[in-house]
Amino acid sequence: MADTAVGGSLATYRAVLRLPGLAPLVAIGFAARLPVTAVGVFLTLHVAVGMDRGFAAAGLVGGAVTAGVALGAPLLGRLIDRHGLRPVLALCGVVQAVFWAVVPLLGATALVPAALVAGLLMPPAFSIVRQSLAASVPAEHQRPAFALDAMSVEVTYAVGPALGTLVALTLPGTGPWVVGGAFVLATAALARLDPPVRPPGVAHGGRPPRLRTWLRSPMLVALASTGAAILMLTATELAVVAMLTARDETAWFALANTVWCAASLLGGWIYGAARRTPPTAALLALLAAGSLPVALGGPWWTITLLLVPAGAFCAPALAAAAETVGRLAPDAARGVATGLHSSALMVGATIASPLAGVLIETVAPWAAVVGASVLVLVVAGVAAAVTGTRAGSRTR
Repeated sequence: MADTAVGGSLATYRAVLRLPGLAPLVAIGFAARLPVTAVGVFLTLHVAVGMDRGFAAAGLVGGAVTAGVALGAPLLGRLIDRHGLRPVLALCGVVQAVFWAVVPLLGATALVPAALVAGLLMPPAFSIVRQSLAASVPAEHQRPAFALDAMSVEVTYAVGPALGTLVALTLPGTGPWVVGGAFVLATAALARLDPPVRPPGVAHGGRPPRLRTWLRSPMLVALASTGAAILMLTATELAVVAMLTARDETAWFALANTVWCAASLLGGWIYGAARRTPPTAALLALLAAGSLPVALGGPWWTITLLLVPAGAFCAPALAAAAETVGRLAPDAARGVATGLHSSALMVGATIASPLAGVLIETVAPWAAVVGASVLVLVVAGVAAAVTGTRAGSRTR
């Protein structure tokens, strides 16, 4: 039975990767996302360690980048809808080249507004891949395609920050130029590939549909589910770090995080190959419920084991939400919709950090996991009520 299941899974993903242009999209998309995921940790170390300005100043710079990405993603999506992919990538590539060229010349104060602009015009590698999947992958292959994307993102977030740390610590003088060069190469590769971001026969330009015609409760629920999933993951990560630090076992975080990511990859693999899966609201609830036992963690090995059920529903919840956004987005506004999806990811992480921090400082690390789980369960309940109500109204 297990061999058959594995064989069926492999056949499912082989069929997806055989779709025209999909294998290059996955490979180049993975590479293009690496510098994006390395930015936060690189700038933090550049300011806090390289410039010796401390982590408070580094936090302002990192926050500026995050705010810029959250605000810029839907704006870049709108430009892609109107003008196509290559002009937007050219603009982003030039801005990143200029920003990273002057980073060594800027002080910490000047870096804040510069980082905000760089975030606003960060190459939308995450959105581009998801927009292309939604526009070009047939409906019967969408679930494994988005699951494959979610698994790719897991690996990206494991590799990118590690590379950013390595560059920041080993190349303190020329590190920004290395990051900038990676952005230029990644942007050029995406522009060269020029993946389809609209279905065949649908041209760019024209009057986009009004927001109120498609940004309704189903889309808002999918975006809220995206933000809630990231909130759960971020709060869990911070709580685990705090738990291990309190027991002087911080060195074990790398192993715990690896197990967590592996469980997510396995969950994403199973989700993508399954014939029938739970709705997004149910997966979100399972993510919250699976993460809740982490609050009971003690020594490093118990935390590592408890992260397995927490990780099992990470990739499925994120893949389901991304697939829903892609399905609900109108063709002429698909860029805006996927941009809003990226913004929802940023907002979820932004809310999680101070929320978890306050609970860790004022109560205990376990409180961050419990608080995030309760909040995510509320979002899942609202999502289930909204989608259930709409499903019921269609049957009457």
